[in-house]
Amino acid sequence: MTVDGVGQPAQWGTGTWALGEDGAELGVYCYNRAWRFGAAALRVDPAAADTALVLEYRAGLLPVGRGTLRVVAA
Repeated sequence: MTVDGVGQPAQWGTGTWALGEDGAELGVYCYNRAWRFGAAALRVDPAAADTALVLEYRAGLLPVGRGTLRVVAA
């Protein structure tokens, strides 16, 4: 996972990250020791940064192309 382009430790399941006052761009991708795939990004606005957001990430069906990242609950 990345927050404004900086890598963050992440694992499958839930995690918590504090975001700045101006929001942030969250990015996620799958990594397979040699290459990464399924990259997706979502900009979190400053107004939403004060609330707990639940995001859902899905990689593509094949190990090529982009994934999707969306808000499923706020």
